[in-house]
Amino acid sequence: MTMQNANHPVTFEPDSDNTRLLRDAFGRFATGVTVVTTHSADGPVGITANSFSSVSLEPPLVLWMPDKGSRRFQYFEEAEHYAIHVLSHHQAEVCNGFVRNAHAFDQLRHRIDEKGIPLIENCLARFECKRFAAYEGGDHLIVLGQVLQAEMRTGDALTFFSGKLGQIAPR
Repeated sequence: MTMQNANHPVTFEPDSDNTRLLRDAFGRFATGVTVVTTHSADGPVGITANSFSSVSLEPPLVLWMPDKGSRRFQYFEEAEHYAIHVLSHHQAEVCNGFVRNAHAFDQLRHRIDEKGIPLIENCLARFECKRFAAYEGGDHLIVLGQVLQAEMRTGDALTFFSGKLGQIAPR
């Protein structure tokens, strides 16, 4: 079942036989692209994530949701400190690098902070976080982080929509 055009939408009840349709419907929501980084016994690690949102100003909280089925889940499910990097449209290669490799820091400008967390340079924004809470969320873990330090700069955002990377620029 595919969508023919906007005048003929596909309506369905999500179940195990149509997960692709549900994934495609979720993909209709444009998101920013982030890379979440932490330290591990295997060295610095990162994961590309578009499941990120601000939650609260007081206290300053953000959330992201790692997939329990990811090979990298083990690094993030108990991480006490981590950094969330909001990527600019110039950083598609950073996004793709971490899609392929958890240790994609070799050709990347970054530094390690005093907690051992790798911090990627030149992102639109970066949120250095301490784990605040975590909740079960089906096949994902909902992780709330308290923002300890934030950084931002101007630029256009790297986006993810309908399975493709793109760009959002201010008018």
